[in-house]
Amino acid sequence: MDAQGRGRADDIDPADQWVLNPNTGEYELRLPASPPQSGVPSPRRPPAHEAAPPASGRTQAPGRSRPETPGRSVPPPRRRRGAPEEPLPGRRGRRPAKKSAKGKKALLWTGGAMAFVLVAGAGAAYFYIEHLNDNIASVSDDGASTGGFQKDKAINILLIGTDKRTGKGNESYGDSGSVGHADTTILLHVSKDRSNATALSIPRDLIVDVPDCPTTQEDGSQKIIPGTRQARFNTSLGQDGRTPSCTMRTVTELTGVKPDNFMVADFNAVKTLTSAVGGVEVCLGKDIDDPDSHLKLSKGTHTIEGEQALAFVRTRHAVGFGGDLSRIGLQQQFLSALMRKLKSNDTLTSPSKMLDLAEAGTKALTVDSQLDSIGKLKDLGLELGKLDTKNLTFTTTPVIDNPAEKVKTTVVLNESTAPQVFDMIKNDVSFTAVKEQKKKEAAAVAARLKGTKAPASEVRVRILNGGADPGSAQETLSWLQVEEGVTKSENAGNAPAELAKTTLEYAPDQADQARRLAAIMGLSGSAMKPGESVENAQGVPAMTLTLGKDFKGAGASLTAPSKAPEGVQKSTADKVQCAE
Repeated sequence: MDAQGRGRADDIDPADQWVLNPNTGEYELRLPASPPQSGVPSPRRPPAHEAAPPASGRTQAPGRSRPETPGRSVPPPRRRRGAPEEPLPGRRGRRPAKKSAKGKKALLWTGGAMAFVLVAGAGAAYFYIEHLNDNIASVSDDGASTGGFQKDKAINILLIGTDKRTGKGNESYGDSGSVGHADTTILLHVSKDRSNATALSIPRDLIVDVPDCPTTQEDGSQKIIPGTRQARFNTSLGQDGRTPSCTMRTVTELTGVKPDNFMVADFNAVKTLTSAVGGVEVCLGKDIDDPDSHLKLSKGTHTIEGEQALAFVRTRHAVGFGGDLSRIGLQQQFLSALMRKLKSNDTLTSPSKMLDLAEAGTKALTVDSQLDSIGKLKDLGLELGKLDTKNLTFTTTPVIDNPAEKVKTTVVLNESTAPQVFDMIKNDVSFTAVKEQKKKEAAAVAARLKGTKAPASEVRVRILNGGADPGSAQETLSWLQVEEGVTKSENAGNAPAELAKTTLEYAPDQADQARRLAAIMGLSGSAMKPGESVENAQGVPAMTLTLGKDFKGAGASLTAPSKAPEGVQKSTADKVQCAE
């Protein structure tokens, strides 16, 4: 058996090294003592087809052999990580069993599931980092990201599935010469408190403006790829040499959300990952026979993997209206099923499945340069593992048919609902009914917004610009005095420091004035800060309104939406839905 393909040399299968401890009922990793090793990395092993036969006297365990993992192609430029130094002799012995280990293992192994399996494999098997690190390919983010996710902030990961047909068995699917466009794109937002998440699908045929993209070339030089106005979203990757960082910039311009990291997978990812977990269960509300995707399944529940799983996520002509939006719904159902399988005991208690998943996940994955090691993927997986799948909502960017086309082939943003969806993600608002979050917000609103309101003519307020566009304080002053009757207001210039959010500070005896101004400006309870009053130009106590970076202009409400707009389709990852 090919030692490199199984993750360890010396003709030993890692799955055979897990031993059931009868005293604890748990599996333990038991490795033989290692002889002293050189600190100089040895040459890489030859590919599977060149590997030497197994040493005589060893019998291959039944069911251990498996086909060669299909190759994959990833967007250039890419690099491979070198293997880290070997551990010191004698440091790889048996670890003592811990009775509380099961829950911690489950958290670690399933943490990556929320990044749609790709992270799950990485977080699952960090015990052989040397091999898995070498599997990971990375591409420069070209300064398009925030610099990487942070543990104390909300997380935004851009997940990109390309339509590149390279790899074993993929040449028969559609355009075998595709440069690898952004065929499937999901912006995964995980809340700061990790209580909920939103997976926003972006249609490939959405008309967008692709911005200019500074891109790192294979030789390390920088090249700016010119942007394109009114182009299909999927051309943000692959077209004219665009890399995933360009898709990241396009998403930022479209939604206003700057991703922390990106991950890219091709056709092989779906095949190898589903096979690694033994297939996933999907449901169909009718018989499907799609000659284009090669999917043929009867109505009801099926367990699919490999080629059949790829056919499932590629199907569009046989479901819904037969377009890309219908296929997005099918893909969301598939991803939900895959995550449920990953969090099931069937996967968590099988060391061989976890090893297969780690191999498949890291080989199927291309990440940005801020997320290019097992250690970083593990950290991300642990953050995502805090999320309950019932609070992960799948939704799709609201769109309408392109009115400029007689034959409808593309879509444009639904301007009446899309901005609200984007604002919910930017403001870390859940699409699911997370009770604790709602209780906190309701308490703040009840305490600060309920009660009597002073007449507008009695509201005294000083206005400061704390990060809004230049001239915003004067614009707001004019609007309040002329259109809203708040005549006792004044422009106090710039604030001493910039604020992310607009705030209104007031003394306890000014609460009725604060409630009136909040109603006029559309301030939320969280924007109201009980504190102290200040003297205005006439020496009279006044409130302080500081316009933050979120200020959208005089008259624009500053209250973040508290629920998804009517008509926006959504589903949660814990529920099974049958495709129609």
